[in-house]
Amino acid sequence: MERLVVIGAGISGLATAFLARLGAAATGRPLSVTVLEAEARAGGKMWSDRSDGFVIEHGPNGFLDNKPDTLDLVKDLGASEKLLPASELARKRFVCRRGRLERLPESPPAFLKSRILTWKGKIRVLGEPFAKPAPQGDESVAAFAARRLGPEARDYLIDPMVSGIYAGDPGNLSLRAAFPRINELETQYGGLFKAMRGISRERKKAGQKGPTGAGPGGTLTSFKSGVQSLIDRLQQELGSNLILGARAVGLERGTSGYEVRADQGDGQETRHGADAVVLSCPAWVAGELLGDHDATLAEDLNQVFYAPVTVLATAFATQDLGEEPDGFGFLVPHVEDRPILGTLWDSSVFPDRAPDGQVLLRTMIGGARRPELARLDDEVLTRTVLDQLKDLMGIRATPTRVRVIRYDRGIPQYALGHPERVNRIDRALGTLPGLFLCHNAYHGIALNDCAREARKTAGRVLDYLQPDSAVEE
Repeated sequence: MERLVVIGAGISGLATAFLARLGAAATGRPLSVTVLEAEARAGGKMWSDRSDGFVIEHGPNGFLDNKPDTLDLVKDLGASEKLLPASELARKRFVCRRGRLERLPESPPAFLKSRILTWKGKIRVLGEPFAKPAPQGDESVAAFAARRLGPEARDYLIDPMVSGIYAGDPGNLSLRAAFPRINELETQYGGLFKAMRGISRERKKAGQKGPTGAGPGGTLTSFKSGVQSLIDRLQQELGSNLILGARAVGLERGTSGYEVRADQGDGQETRHGADAVVLSCPAWVAGELLGDHDATLAEDLNQVFYAPVTVLATAFATQDLGEEPDGFGFLVPHVEDRPILGTLWDSSVFPDRAPDGQVLLRTMIGGARRPELARLDDEVLTRTVLDQLKDLMGIRATPTRVRVIRYDRGIPQYALGHPERVNRIDRALGTLPGLFLCHNAYHGIALNDCAREARKTAGRVLDYLQPDSAVEE
């Protein structure tokens, strides 16, 4: 029986292990799977804190259903009944401009009426079809936005989007890596407006209906009782094959495969033989494990920067608010010079996230451009966030609950040069047969990205171990 060891039990590692075992079982050639997780709990940043009727997400709050990746994983798990679509209110999103929350437009007429951009900025956006073509090489998200949409749209439309997804600096993020679909649209159609027209024609020709746009689209979808429901289901499937509190401290390659050494925290070290190993741990951990195998590969892995992010969850009694939040939340452009990145109105998006009579908000602070703010002590952090909620939302009430969630290494940043770095990593892995990487540090940070890469990795593992029985990608 072939042996697979997966290092890391975040969503990528759990899904890879589950799908590899599922694919192997379907061929009648069982696969021995072991998942090692350094922490005392599985799921990584996908963690739902459930208490007193609240569901406080420590990380992502869902995925978009316009891609099949997570939906297919849920279906394979037999857990489709746990899916929870967001409220229609989630379509209402806001951006801070000059101290006011302005709603993001969802249609051309709404765009013309919107106060997010001045008329000069709107006219510049409408001139997008006449923008200069893309330069050679890697281009930053900020440079792309300024080139195609103008500096004002860059600052008030693209910058907050980047903050909301990556907590990143658009001037340093690679468009090809961070937003590959946008890059593809320009390459294929010659521009964003041309892409929307072209996609609309193609959909009409195919008899498809529905909204068309260059944006991500889809309906935000989560799970009843939070995203951890997905983690719980994967953990249930893997059972005793998942070992918690086992930190991988060594990876040795021999004539018959690999041996993973794990510290179980009690002074005892366990050894796990493997014909294939999947590193589903953060890039810097993978770098530490691979340093003795390929120093250049390890250096590339260590250069993936993670932005520190702190989330402050605050609950308020509905009766203490002048007006209950109504929408997805708001983002704050960097040019507004405020200490927060934005606030999600969780109980408006998913009403089951707070008990009756309570409102739950989550505010992000820190990120690639203001890392020092993520490290403020709890008291200063709380006061800073409450001051911003008072100023922007008019909330003067004392919160009924406060929860501080810290990630000193939070979100991987796909900096300029990231595509080339990933290519080098892939080439180096080609010299280490049976070794695979699957984590959000490489090919996308969203839940859909992780589910997609997990299925691909499971297929590659089985193709390596059982060439005639690989999972269909």
